[in-house]
Amino acid sequence: MTRLLVTGGAGFIGSNFVRLLLAEQPDCFIVNLDKLTYAGNLENLEGFLKNPNHVFVKADICDGKTVEDIIDKNKIDTIVNFAAESHVDRSITEPKIFVETNVTGTLTLLQAACDKKIKRFIQISTDEVYGELGPTGKFTEETPLSPNSPYSASKAAADLLVKAFGHTWGLNFNITRCSNNYGPYQFPEKMIPLMINNALNDKSLPVYGDGLNVRDWIHVEDHCRAVWKVLTDGKSGEVYNIGSSNEKANLEVVKTILKLVGKPQSLITYVKDRPGHDKRYAIDSSKINNQLGWHATTKFEQGMKNTIDWYLQNKKWLTDVTSGQYQKYYQQMYANR
Repeated sequence: MTRLLVTGGAGFIGSNFVRLLLAEQPDCFIVNLDKLTYAGNLENLEGFLKNPNHVFVKADICDGKTVEDIIDKNKIDTIVNFAAESHVDRSITEPKIFVETNVTGTLTLLQAACDKKIKRFIQISTDEVYGELGPTGKFTEETPLSPNSPYSASKAAADLLVKAFGHTWGLNFNITRCSNNYGPYQFPEKMIPLMINNALNDKSLPVYGDGLNVRDWIHVEDHCRAVWKVLTDGKSGEVYNIGSSNEKANLEVVKTILKLVGKPQSLITYVKDRPGHDKRYAIDSSKINNQLGWHATTKFEQGMKNTIDWYLQNKKWLTDVTSGQYQKYYQQMYANR
C-alpha cells in the first residue's frame, strides 16, 4: 500500500486529487494535511472524511515537528506537495506570506523527507515559473525560469530547492508544472468561478485590461490524473509540464461562461489591469504525453459546461465560501478599479 502525505489536500486541486485517489486507488492510504486558510475547506472533502484510507490533520507545512510526527506515526513513504498560496493578485499585496508558505514550507517538507528517508517527493508547481510568452511558442521543460510575480517567484524558488535536495541528498523527486486549472471546488477569487458566481447573481464581470491575456486551460481532473501518472511512472529527477492545448483569451472564456448561463455580455466590465500581468502562457506537454502516456481528455467546452453545472448544483458551497471575509476581499480588489 502506498502511504501518502498530501499537503494542501483541502484546497481546490489537492482535494480533487484526494477524492480521485480514494475513489479509484484502494491501495492508497492518505494523510491529508491542510492549514485550512481561506482557500482550504473541509466541505471540499464531503463524503470522504470518514474513509478508512483517509486521515485529515489541520496543520501548517512550516511546522517541521508535526510533519515528522505524521510521517512516523503513519509510516508515510510519499509526499505530494499541493500546499501553496496561489493567487497572483494576493501575492502583489501580501508577498511575505507567499515566501513563508511556498518557500519555507517546501523547505520544511524537504528536510523532513530527507530525515525520514521518504521514497518519493512530488512538487506541484506552475507554468508561471517560466514567465511570459510572446504571440507564438510554448513552454517546454527546458525553458529557463523567469518568474514575473511574487507568486511565481516563490514557486520557482521552491522548485529549485526541490532540485537541490535531489542533487545534494539524493532525494527521489519529480516536479510538475501545470497550466491554469478549472473545475469543481475552485475558490471564487480565481477567474472562472469568480465569473460564474457573478454571472449567476447578475453582477458585473470584472475583466482585467483588454481581456486578451491568453492562458492554457486544463480541467482539474485531467491535472490530477497526470500527477498520479508522474507519481507511479515518472523518472526520478524529471520535470513534467502538464497542459491540454486549450489556449483561450480571458475575454473568450468570460463570453463562454455568459453564453452557457444565459446572461448578457453587457455584464462585462473592463477594469484596470493588475501590475505586471503576463500576456500569454502555453504549455508543451509532449514529454509527459510521449514518455508516460498521459493525455488530457476533457474538451474545454464540455469541461466548462460540467463546471458550471457543478456550481449550479452546489449553491450552498458557493454561498458558504463567498460570505464574510470574501466580500471584504472582493471590495478591496475591485471596488476602485
